[in-house]
Amino acid sequence: MSLKSCEKAETNVYQVEVHVEAADFEAAVNKAYLKNRKRINVPGFRKGKAPRAIVERMYGPEIFYEDAIDLVYPEAVEAAMKEAGHTLVAPPADVEIVSVGKEGVDFKFKATVKPEVEIGTYKGLKAYKEEIKVEAAEVDARIEELRDRNSRMVTVEDRAAKDGDMVEIDFEGFVGGEAFDGGKAENYNLTLGSGSFIPGFEEQIAGHNSGDEFEIAVKFPEDYAPELAGKDATFKIKLHEIKEKQLPEVDDEFVKDVSEFETLDELKKDIEENIRKEKEHHADHEVDDQLMEELVAGLKAEIPEVMYENRVNESVRNFESRLNSQGMTLEAYLQYTGMDMEKFREGFRAQADMQVKGRLALEKVAELEGLVPTDEDVEAEYKRYADTYNMDVETVKKVIPAEDIKDDLCITKAVEFIKDNADVKTGKKPAKKAAKADAAEKPAKKTASKKTGDGEKKAPAKKAAAKKPAAKKTAKKEEEK
Repeated sequence: MSLKSCEKAETNVYQVEVHVEAADFEAAVNKAYLKNRKRINVPGFRKGKAPRAIVERMYGPEIFYEDAIDLVYPEAVEAAMKEAGHTLVAPPADVEIVSVGKEGVDFKFKATVKPEVEIGTYKGLKAYKEEIKVEAAEVDARIEELRDRNSRMVTVEDRAAKDGDMVEIDFEGFVGGEAFDGGKAENYNLTLGSGSFIPGFEEQIAGHNSGDEFEIAVKFPEDYAPELAGKDATFKIKLHEIKEKQLPEVDDEFVKDVSEFETLDELKKDIEENIRKEKEHHADHEVDDQLMEELVAGLKAEIPEVMYENRVNESVRNFESRLNSQGMTLEAYLQYTGMDMEKFREGFRAQADMQVKGRLALEKVAELEGLVPTDEDVEAEYKRYADTYNMDVETVKKVIPAEDIKDDLCITKAVEFIKDNADVKTGKKPAKKAAKADAAEKPAKKTASKKTGDGEKKAPAKKAAAKKPAAKKTAKKEEEK
């Protein structure tokens, strides 16, 4: 493969022309022949046994060209971009096969690449880390959560239902005197005050006793399902049973039942330490966010829109994967929340904006500081992935290229460098002073401050795939002499 030309067409877009040498293309044609020969019938030969020369003489030398191009194309694109010193951020566009034949293949395409980046100051960035304190009330609240998780429901018959009780009911709903779909259930367990039913439903059950049969009137919210939104409804209710929650006493016996500790003091000490660790983690995350905001504020780059779209796509895929693991589809989620896909995607845009800009800025820091991972660093990262996903290291290496691991480690080293050279003070971050506006002056232009993403460590970003050329029929096929 040789790069014939790489000319700038517009910002971050280049017109690239590539030549695949005759020997490389000949090897690909032979692979295509070996792959397809079992499906080829030639008179006088058993199926799949005809020599390549006979097949080409019968069907034409170009019979294997398309498959051969598919074989050489991805590697040729990758090699060309590497030689040109650019990184693709989207599949090549406007692919055209210029010529193909015994002399090799010439093709051209438009490449959208990573932008040129400039950054401002990245040493001595300022951040504030909140002082960590654990209040006794926070520990007590965790104890109450333990009590709640270990509570039991007990039937009560000497009083009416109230908030916090669990009631077992039959109900059937009517709109305009007609029963509606989904408005009926028997022996349904409902916790009063949970807010799981429409406003007014749970409140009207409170005050009734076991065995009561009664009706309640409610109005469906305006943002409910279209067929019921805003409509008045009547529900017939039969209250079978009332149960109240009984919480265990907090003493050493309780502690032994719910934990590995022997005394309440030991449990409280452990809870306090866990809360402290959680707050430390949160405070560290806040510091990271502040430093990234400062770093990105000094970024100068004309970033291709496709980079933001790629990041939004990844967030959507991750969200959909989590939904699927819980037995829900993305389509069902959108229907349930009343969102369309465009609005749903827009929810990821601000995060994508910061993540794309943040990574570009960190890559520049790594470049300027010469932050390069060692072979030992790469091996350690492979082992970490293997341990995390309970896989063999060699299997991980087949899934994630070493180049992607190195890229990700460069980002990690850049983050560590910025933190090591940052000016982090203890205390709350000062509130930004509101700009003084003069009514007689024109309003100042608003600047949108961007926040960082979710802070989670991501798997190494994959390089933009080189899709198969879509314009093979435009090729100028050279006939064998």
